[in-house]
Amino acid sequence: MLSGQIAIQLRDRGLDVMAVVKDPSLVGLSDEQMLAAATVAGRAVVTKNIKDFVPLDSLYKASGRSHAGIVLISSETFPQDRSFIGSVIVALERLVIERTLAPDSVAFLQR
Repeated sequence: MLSGQIAIQLRDRGLDVMAVVKDPSLVGLSDEQMLAAATVAGRAVVTKNIKDFVPLDSLYKASGRSHAGIVLISSETFPQDRSFIGSVIVALERLVIERTLAPDSVAFLQR
């Protein structure tokens, strides 16, 4: 869902991130498969797909499974305009640096 440019710019800032769109082994996975792959890799998922990942988090918790975290991007907070990529990069960099995302948590990305 997110541009690979976001991951490139975050890596240029020294952060260990990857973009699904740039990894052929991840492209086309279902949401559940994506969360499972991220969990195995110890990575949080960053997505705009709120309607699918919130219930998926609930399913994980109900079945006793854990994940590395889910970061949700709201179109109200981050509208799809010229500032989208830059705003998301700044917010994700702050999130990673401040380490405010705990394992098994779901958080909306803040500006």
